[in-house]
Amino acid sequence: MPSYLVNSNQCWILIVSFMIAGCSFSDSSKSISDSTSSIISSPSSISDKEKKYEKNVSDYTAAYVKSSHAEADYSGFLKGLSGIAAEAGIANWDREPITYIAIGKGLKKAGIEGIAYETYKKNFANADENKMENIQKGYESEK
Repeated sequence: MPSYLVNSNQCWILIVSFMIAGCSFSDSSKSISDSTSSIISSPSSISDKEKKYEKNVSDYTAAYVKSSHAEADYSGFLKGLSGIAAEAGIANWDREPITYIAIGKGLKKAGIEGIAYETYKKNFANADENKMENIQKGYESEK
């Protein structure tokens, strides 16, 4: 058999093997991704530590806005959040969606509405759209 046919056959075997492996890997990745998404989105997957953190942030937010005036000290508020997160052992609290969801719940508990709500939301989120969306989610989820 000519050598170029052997090399050609080997090449096709390798190509087909990679295609099969690629499909299998792709299917596995999708399955893992789907499982992770369902765990993350499931309320029952929140740990007790996270529930306590969320409640503490929510309560702190409600107390803060009830006791603050029109010229709120946002850096003082953020410093307080940092302390709550440190107690809970949560690093990078300012990047955690649960922080902003809890802030939204606290704003609702405090009875903040209208322009005051929009102002707090924008300032607490530092005008970050994702953070403002999470505050909104928390606000809407609080009864």
